[in-house]
Amino acid sequence: MIGSRDLVLARVRANLPPAEPLPALPDFHRAAASPWDAFTAALTRMGGAVGTPAPGQSLDAWLRDAFPGARVMCSAVPEAGGTRRLDPALAPATLDDVDVGVVRAAFGIAETGSVALSERELGVNALGFLSQHLVVLLDPACILPDLHHAYRERAFFDAGYAALMTGPSATADIEGVLVRGAQGIRTLTVVAMPHQNNQRGIR
Repeated sequence: MIGSRDLVLARVRANLPPAEPLPALPDFHRAAASPWDAFTAALTRMGGAVGTPAPGQSLDAWLRDAFPGARVMCSAVPEAGGTRRLDPALAPATLDDVDVGVVRAAFGIAETGSVALSERELGVNALGFLSQHLVVLLDPACILPDLHHAYRERAFFDAGYAALMTGPSATADIEGVLVRGAQGIRTLTVVAMPHQNNQRGIR
């Protein structure tokens, strides 16, 4: 005896309209004289910041200067050692004491000032959300003009998990007062740093 659920689904399938190909998406081209300048302007509007190590200064030295009170700096990138190397086998909850997390973005988006992070960049996804402060390395050559280009980016299809992070965590739900760091990172700082060995994230 056929159940009511199967009966309903069978009737829906029998009355489906014919399949139609999806419309082609137009190419929304936004030319920017300087993608990096457009990115940093949008990043700043969203509460993020740009970090600039001094000439010849190592990333570790800059991190110590920029976050003098930090005790635990967890690095997922070879450019910085930090005080703790990220182990992908770590349970997410073990990152709850991280003051500064250091990661590299797959790419940035000039329109919104966002950085793209997946499980490949984060190592342990919680690093991007349990850290008090997040420092993101971004190759200026890997900045896309807008979200339309970002959603065509191959990094999305190659990742099992991906997030576009735009500035630090923020909420204005309570009495209309903007509070940063309420549900996640308190600050997001982007450092312009080309990929080592000229390996680019954009394909």
